[in-house]
Amino acid sequence: MIIHGARPSPFVRKVIVFAAEKGIAVEVQAAGFGRGAEGYLKGSPFGKIPALEDGDFLLCDSTAIVTYMDALKPGEEMIPAAPRERARTIWYEEFGDTIVQAAGQKIFFNRAVARRLKRKPDLAAADLAEAEEMPKIHDYLESVLASGPEGGGWLVGDRFTLADLAVACPLINVAYVSAGLSADRWPCTVDWLARVRARPSVSAALAEEWPMVEPMLSK
Repeated sequence: MIIHGARPSPFVRKVIVFAAEKGIAVEVQAAGFGRGAEGYLKGSPFGKIPALEDGDFLLCDSTAIVTYMDALKPGEEMIPAAPRERARTIWYEEFGDTIVQAAGQKIFFNRAVARRLKRKPDLAAADLAEAEEMPKIHDYLESVLASGPEGGGWLVGDRFTLADLAVACPLINVAYVSAGLSADRWPCTVDWLARVRARPSVSAALAEEWPMVEPMLSK
């Protein structure tokens, strides 16, 4: 099974970690910006990452891919089956993919990626998102996590699910270029994100992507 995309992308990272959590072996091949192997070009007709190639089965979009993976290898599903937990998991993935990513992309792209692409960064947009958009996101997560088991568990139920993974992935990118998430103001959120990062599946993915991220952070 092949995942086409750039490892530092939150959406690609989501799929890589999801596969590891499910015990699905994958090969990651670089793709994006219209460049990639034949499986990527055919599987992602609009040039989005990630794309999946599983034999003759081609698919794009991280949500579609993880849904396929969860069904492909039944067991302890990363997308819970219980109706309320399942619905909440889908909500948190949407929250991570749209609201958190929209704010986080303004910060990470303008402070890291733009320079690598030789584009002029909009640092004012990054600063504004950090000052006005991210605190609202952190406040919401803190309220959810603080009401969980022992004052800070997982986003859905009592275990790590797609909900945690989808929300954490864009926050990880923000953390590469921002120290705005304060333990003094958002202790449960800081603890939760640290526990996500400490999972073997996540720490391995971050180690693999670091050689691509580090040059973006150099002045």
